[in-house]
Amino acid sequence: MEEIFKKYEKTIPRKHSISFSPKYKEEFRTFVNETLFIAIAEKTFEKLDWDIVYKDDCSIEAKRKEIGWVNERWTEIITASYKNGIVLVKSESLGSEMWDVGKNSKRVKLFIYAYQETLKTFDNQSLKKLENEVEKKNNWDDYIIPETLPQPTPAKVPNITLPIIGGVFLSLILGFIVAFLSIKGLYIIMLFEFLVATGIAFGMKYLIKLSNYTDFNKLQYLLATMIILTYLSNQYFQYEIILNTNNLERIGFWNFLQIRFTQGFMINKMNLGWIGWIISWILQLGLTAVFAYLKIVTVFTKYLIERVPIEVVDFTYYFLLKDKSEEEIRKELAKKGWSDIKNQNEVFEAVGGWQNATQLNRGK
Repeated sequence: MEEIFKKYEKTIPRKHSISFSPKYKEEFRTFVNETLFIAIAEKTFEKLDWDIVYKDDCSIEAKRKEIGWVNERWTEIITASYKNGIVLVKSESLGSEMWDVGKNSKRVKLFIYAYQETLKTFDNQSLKKLENEVEKKNNWDDYIIPETLPQPTPAKVPNITLPIIGGVFLSLILGFIVAFLSIKGLYIIMLFEFLVATGIAFGMKYLIKLSNYTDFNKLQYLLATMIILTYLSNQYFQYEIILNTNNLERIGFWNFLQIRFTQGFMINKMNLGWIGWIISWILQLGLTAVFAYLKIVTVFTKYLIERVPIEVVDFTYYFLLKDKSEEEIRKELAKKGWSDIKNQNEVFEAVGGWQNATQLNRGK
């Protein structure tokens, strides 16, 4: 951050916010149009050392980074939106804090001050020049269509069989591990759900890559099945471990579950009854599903992007920006050696992957 803004930040009075997601917002007026506003706001964020994560025709977002003891983390997301000369600036806390100690108000007021100071560095002539540069950049007017593109590798036929088989084996392995640790009394709620989700995502990363299967709707069904199978097999493996460890007679898995329901769920020497088991299983499934879904989306998006060279993605995006039809773009790709329909589909999926990556980066 530039020194002038560091000094000003120290003088800003705090306005505290307390809520589940603390935030602060404020409006101001600017005389420039929306194109120039976005351009100057972008320069403002850069001067403040805030990471720009998204921008469109009338709004721009950035995240503020803070260096902690272990690693860097984003602390606030700042959004500036333009409408008819009025700019709404909002700062929202990231993470789990409920009291922002006035930090959001400082971010908003600092941005407004930094924006005004940045705007002062432009006269009418330089503003006009900046507007022309932005319009050329947004329209990709300087993009030079390459004579050649990196050539595609032979596309594998997508096959869901491998993810299904691999997913079943992975679920059973995770179910056994959770069962073993639960019997040993090492189960920690939220931590184990997070670890199970991480294990599922790690396995699915390679299964997706090996199978080249990218139908995300069906992968979601597979993910749900894997989570259910993991915790169902966990109960069965607990049943087997208890019987084998204690040399007990086989009473049947369903009888085992009935006994558990009868004895109730114990937590801190308090018996929550059969409802405790239901709640614990719902929490297991729900937490794992949330963690796993977020991780799978990231893994899936990264795979779509990595399959296709960035030069080919840029080439395709340029023609999309110029309102070319899908058929016309496929013909242009074919001229550059991307004639296989499967490879062309991968290109369009990669473009979508980059758009998804932008949305993920905006996540709170």
